[in-house]
This record gives sequence, C-alpha cells and structure tokens, in this order.
Amino acid sequence: MTTMLFQVIPIFLLIFCRITSFFVVVPVLSSKNVPMMFKIGLSVFISFIIFASMGLDKPIPMDGEYVLLIIREMLIGVLLGFLAYIFFTAVQAAGAFMDMQIGFSMASVIDPLTGVSTPMLGNLKYMIAILLFLSFDGHHFLIRAIIESYRWVPLDNQLFAHIYNGEISDFLLKSLSKMFYLSFQLAAPIVAALFLTDLGLGLLTRVAPQFNIFVIGAPLKMILGFFLLVLLFPELISQFQNLFATIFDHMEKLLQLISGTQQPSP
Repeated sequence: MTTMLFQVIPIFLLIFCRITSFFVVVPVLSSKNVPMMFKIGLSVFISFIIFASMGLDKPIPMDGEYVLLIIREMLIGVLLGFLAYIFFTAVQAAGAFMDMQIGFSMASVIDPLTGVSTPMLGNLKYMIAILLFLSFDGHHFLIRAIIESYRWVPLDNQLFAHIYNGEISDFLLKSLSKMFYLSFQLAAPIVAALFLTDLGLGLLTRVAPQFNIFVIGAPLKMILGFFLLVLLFPELISQFQNLFATIFDHMEKLLQLISGTQQPSP
C-alpha cells in the first residue's frame, strides 16, 4: 500500500501543478470573483479525472529531477492560460483605441475581473465578451483544452528543449502580433469614422475660424461614437466568435508545437 501511494503522489502532483497554473492565468476562471476554494476544488477534481485516465504506466520517482518536472508542468499550464489571456486583451485594446478617438482616454474604470484600471469602452466590450464566452460554453472548452493537453503533451514532454530553441517565444510573439491585428479589426469602424470626423472638423476650422472647435468637437464625437456603438453592436457576436475560434486554434497549435508535431508558426 505504501509503495502504491509513493507511486501515485508524484504523478498526481504533476497533474495538479499543470491544472492549477492554468486556472491562475486563463481568463474568466482566473477572475477574482471566482472563489479560491472553487478553483482549488475544481483543480483537484479535474486532476483526479486525468489521473484516472492516465494510470501508473510510467512511475515517476521523487528525486532531484522532480523539481524540474514541477516547473515544466507549471510552465505548460501558464503558457496555455496566458495564450488565451493574450487574445482576451484584444477586446480591451480595441476599447482603448476607441476611447482615444471619442475622448474617453482620460476616464477609466476598475475592472472587477482583474482589479486594474481599464478604458471605459474596453471594459464594456470585455464584459460583453465574457458573457458571450460563457453563453457559447467557452469555459467548458477551456477545461476540455487543459484535459486534452495530456493527449498532446504527456508528462514526459520536451518543453525545455523547445524553449531553448526559441520556438515558444517566437510563437508567443506572433500570437501577440495577431492579437493587435484583431484589436485593430474590432476598433477599425469607429476609429475610421471618428478620424474622418476629426478631418471634417479640421476643415471646418480652416473655413470658419469663428467656430470654437473644442466646444463643437467633443460633444459631436461622443454622440457619433455612441451612435456607431449601438449600430455595430449586433456585429459583435460574429466578431467575438472569430476571436474565440482564434483562441482555441492557437492553443491547439501551441500544444502541437510542444509535442513536436507541427512547425512553429501560429
């Protein structure tokens, strides 16, 4: 019995480290509004499920190398969660671009999910993205992704070799550039319209200098910005669906990259 226990504990702890590190970073589930006891209980429950499916095919001794195995499993969980978090920040980045054009860049609100100051429209779009993500069962897909990660990346993976070769950092850099592309895509209609508004106000100043452009421009841009927001709200569903599909596609490509079944290109 004691021998069996010493064979079970090392494998279970490695699984538990990957799951908990994933929940610390991944959006929605890492929110401060989610109770810590729920996160720990969910991590233990999922770890039991994964351990029951894996079994004791390859016993792992608790020696000096075991510390490196723990670090490696934590890095895998953090990488998967951070990749999903990167693309969720595209929504807040798009809101920051729109706030800058409308004139809300000086005002910010506290995001209850992260506890940091965020742009007003970015926080609004982020909350809508969270609601749509939950309505699309995205949190279930996140849990499925971390469970399926053991099929792509088992406990005896070569993560450190891929980090040393620069494949992981290159993939994350390309994913970051993709995030900025998606944020510009989300903000492009309003940013372009308000840029044309600024251009028209500039021409008005040259034609009729007696107009006070600061008195006219600020309310006009706010009204136009809110009108465009209401007009474009129905399109947010398709835009966020594309964003969520990109998240899971990049998570799958990262797992394939770590497992060595794909070239490092997102």
